[in-house]
Amino acid sequence: MNICENTCKRCCTKCNTHLASVAAKLALSGAEINLLQRPKRVFTFTIPLRRDSGEIVFLNGYRVQYNDALGPTKGGIRFHQHVDLDEVNTLSFLMALKCSLAGLPFGGSKGGVEIDPYTLSQAELERLSRGYIREVHNFIGPDVDIPAPDVNTDEQIMAWMVDEYSKIKGRFTPAIITGKPLELGGSAGRVVATALGGCFILQELIKIKNLNPGNLRVAVQGFGNVGANMARILDEWGYKIVALSDQNKGFYNPQGLDVKKILHTQTKKGFLPDEFEGVEVITNQQLLTLDCDILVPAAVCCQINKENAGQIKASIVLEMANDPVLPEADVVLFSRNVDVVPDILANSGGVIVSYFEWLQNSSNDYWTEDKVFRKLAEKITKAFERVWEKSQQENCSLRLASHILAVQRILAAEKLRGNL
Repeated sequence: MNICENTCKRCCTKCNTHLASVAAKLALSGAEINLLQRPKRVFTFTIPLRRDSGEIVFLNGYRVQYNDALGPTKGGIRFHQHVDLDEVNTLSFLMALKCSLAGLPFGGSKGGVEIDPYTLSQAELERLSRGYIREVHNFIGPDVDIPAPDVNTDEQIMAWMVDEYSKIKGRFTPAIITGKPLELGGSAGRVVATALGGCFILQELIKIKNLNPGNLRVAVQGFGNVGANMARILDEWGYKIVALSDQNKGFYNPQGLDVKKILHTQTKKGFLPDEFEGVEVITNQQLLTLDCDILVPAAVCCQINKENAGQIKASIVLEMANDPVLPEADVVLFSRNVDVVPDILANSGGVIVSYFEWLQNSSNDYWTEDKVFRKLAEKITKAFERVWEKSQQENCSLRLASHILAVQRILAAEKLRGNL
């Protein structure tokens, strides 16, 4: 997944806009707003990285622990050339909301390194991963702050990180990191958890609307882990997938795509095949405005804006990417009765199963994939039910309802702790 170069500025603006909406709806006090706007702990540091050539370069690293009122903070680590403190701060705030909304005993955090990982060799990537942990090991822990994969990091990087932390502490500590390989204490089902969680939510929404999956046309933007698994699962459940795209192009067939064959013929993970018979090749922007019932933005941020929001034909937008809909587009879509399932709800399946992994590591009791999926369905559908009920009570969007519930839970915990 790539990050828009302006992500941090747009995300900060978006978060401030939504926080203002929540503050107005709940009549928050100045102290409550001040608390929500401020991260609890911010770490910036320099990581020396020895390149294979022997040259040493110095990289900017970050970790923000935004709020821990509900429990230890939780959030990913991303490696990207456009990572900066503003972006990490904003994403840690969103993680705090996501964990709160899902009913998890976690606060929110996020970390990152300003580097293009595709310029690194495998050995350099390992040295960077271990170097990051050496800088933050005193400030993270299974009961303090639990990292996970994020943009451009994966289970191999998590394996190096948990190994480095365990070496420093002198004992194997699997609960320090989630998103690990199964062999090091990872959870069954973690790879598909984000996509499957979104599918569970979509099922609940179409039940409320009394819709038949077999009659619904779905367009999925993004063919990475989340987008590809969403397409595969929904295809197996009887939905008609009419469009798919990667970062370069999209495939469209109004009669439905052969998702299984596309997945079978792809030669590079995250990308569609170079050619495919019986499809119209389209752009990512064209995909967004196709005639479909369900639009799944599962690629990058800031895809739906005030310019194209009025052209969206889908009646349901399921945000599987982070921040794909800008605030001004939200207003347009809500006025047109489009149900936008917000990212902090729609893509929370990943952090929910990360919580399950943390539980399994802590108890040394590992679950079957069936148990993981059953408990994921239970937890994420309960979160959706709470959001839907709140949106009906307040006559507001699903996003505002999600933010209200998340903020209320955080503030309740802060008050019980005596911080408000």
